[in-house]
Amino acid sequence: MADLRNPRAFVTVPRQKEHERPVLERVHDFREVTTALDDSSLREQASRCMDCGIPFCNQGCPLGNLIPEWNELVRRGELDLAARRLVETNNFPELTGRVCPAPCEGSCVLSLENAPVSIKAIERMLGERAREAMRVDRATPSPGPPCSVPVHRVVVVGSGPAGLATAQQLARSGHAVTVLERDDRLGGLLRYGIPDFKLEKGVLDERLAQLRMEGVVFETGVDAGVDPTGSELLATFDTVVLAAGARKARALDLPGASLAGVELAMDFLTQQNRRVAGDTIEGRALLATGKAVVVLGGGDTGADCVGTAIRQGAKSVLQLELMPRPPLVRAPSNPWPEWPLVLRSSTSHDEGCARDWAVSTRAIIGDAGHVTAIAAVRVDLVSGAMRELEGSRFSIPCDLVLLAMGFAGPEPGLIEQLGLETDERGNVRTTAAGETSVSRVYATGDMSRGQSLVVWAIADGRRVAAGVLASVSRAAVARDIIPKRA
Repeated sequence: MADLRNPRAFVTVPRQKEHERPVLERVHDFREVTTALDDSSLREQASRCMDCGIPFCNQGCPLGNLIPEWNELVRRGELDLAARRLVETNNFPELTGRVCPAPCEGSCVLSLENAPVSIKAIERMLGERAREAMRVDRATPSPGPPCSVPVHRVVVVGSGPAGLATAQQLARSGHAVTVLERDDRLGGLLRYGIPDFKLEKGVLDERLAQLRMEGVVFETGVDAGVDPTGSELLATFDTVVLAAGARKARALDLPGASLAGVELAMDFLTQQNRRVAGDTIEGRALLATGKAVVVLGGGDTGADCVGTAIRQGAKSVLQLELMPRPPLVRAPSNPWPEWPLVLRSSTSHDEGCARDWAVSTRAIIGDAGHVTAIAAVRVDLVSGAMRELEGSRFSIPCDLVLLAMGFAGPEPGLIEQLGLETDERGNVRTTAAGETSVSRVYATGDMSRGQSLVVWAIADGRRVAAGVLASVSRAAVARDIIPKRA
């Protein structure tokens, strides 16, 4: 082991990432791809932290995680104390340690040399220690003071990371929280949008069990906006928090888009997650087995489709991206500590996927009602606009097209029923505290931010829970429930 007292460990100790299971092994199952480093290796990695005077990593993390503090505790071997420090700011470190792209690492000073501290790997290890403590204690203690006002009845619509974080913070403050979920299982996109090879669902289930023990009430199969309606929610609860995400898929408005074999990425991923959970799939099976697959969209959802298609036994997988290929290193216009807009490859890309950039789809070609090819053209980004390159039209034979082009905002229903103001993108307009244009109604996560990261959703949930608590306290003062200070 390296000298853990060496103040220049960031020079002498090389960066180490989490281990990955061999490709030829992992493509035959849906178990998690990455495995944690051992404690000794992680202590070495923590020793690389420079303990900067200005912790840019802390500022790069939406949660404001106290990264230098728990890095130092890990270096010293005080792992349980480090885990406790982590859960002070992060409700679900066992989740972010697996699925977060680690904007903190992009802001690390060592990122200037493309070798940041392995913050995500350390966070995952600490998340696992917190998870083990959760098993032993059955419920972590409340981080805040006991409720000093009458119990408030809060309903949270949606059980994704924003809704769960909101619910946990409010329940730990002593309020009665009910979470309504439209699907048959809890977790939102954590459950059905993220493949098990990135997040095995037993990890999520353990956290949900803890929330239940902390007093959160969950109801599944409840389509808020249909039954109950928005007005019924307001009549039943003191506060309504909307955390239903931004799940309206961006449509492909092109000839042939309605052909069989052109599928939404989330439908494809959701069905496979249900298979892994042991569900019987009723109706049309969305499978890539033996097919030439084209994934439209170069983001994380597209990469998840790639890994899923490969595990299903696709004949070939090609991922297309409209934007130009990113550079390998930071461009001058993308200085540190901004998030580095560089070429990234996920574990799925390493499993046998072809990728192409600056490709625009012009039409879907079919035969007998089923997709057979994509008509495409190469483009160039000029002054912020896409320009077709002359003579670059081509076609790509395929049997399955997966649309992973992002999301267009929240789905209709409660927004219209409650008469909420929205922004130019269709997201719910809120104040910094999460308040909407309608009294007693808050919005959090993707529903107000737009599609974003799990870590941002947790941060938004905590922020809006604080807004609700502040509002409850103000109302209590106004009613003289809490004596006013002289």
